Amino acid sequence: MKLSKAKHILSRTVPVLIVLFSYSQIAMAQDDPSKRASPPATATGKIGSATITINYGSPSVKGRKIWGDLVPYGQVWRSGANEATTFTSDKDLMVEGEKLPAGKYAFFTIPGEKEWTIIFNKVPDQWGAFKYDSSQDALRVTVKAVPSKEMHERLLYVVDDKSFKMLWENLEVPVSVKSK
Repeated sequence: MKLSKAKHILSRTVPVLIVLFSYSQIAMAQDDPSKRASPPATATGKIGSATITINYGSPSVKGRKIWGDLVPYGQVWRSGANEATTFTSDKDLMVEGEKLPAGKYAFFTIPGEKEWTIIFNKVPDQWGAFKYDSSQDALRVTVKAVPSKEMHERLLYVVDDKSFKMLWENLEVPVSVKSK
């Protein structure tokens, strides 16, 4: 009788353990940023003597209309996915002719059909732009967006010797930078 009772307990316990194990694997995958639909990405480069690093979540177009739809015009955008995009420089910079002290910033934009507002905010560690506070802005500049030479399925940042650029879908947003 004891053996059949043990089999009965095992027959009920094993499936429950399998389900719990499966859920724990799903939960761990959600905690792994590389498994996100918009995985983390980094762009790094030198501008003069300054090292620039941009960390961002890289969403895909997936057949969607991006500009003016998924990313509305005239509203603050985290300029990536998930956590706020961050911009770090180890040296003071001139961004579009304006001084930006060395440091780590949240990087936001306000997209427009022709011009974009570029924002460097003093609170780098925040989720998206949900608690964005303009009183914490270190610098705001305006740039012109231009059509991209090619379609970019994934959001991409590129740092070259004179600028950094955001490329996504059919658009390029260049920002000129000089190290002081």
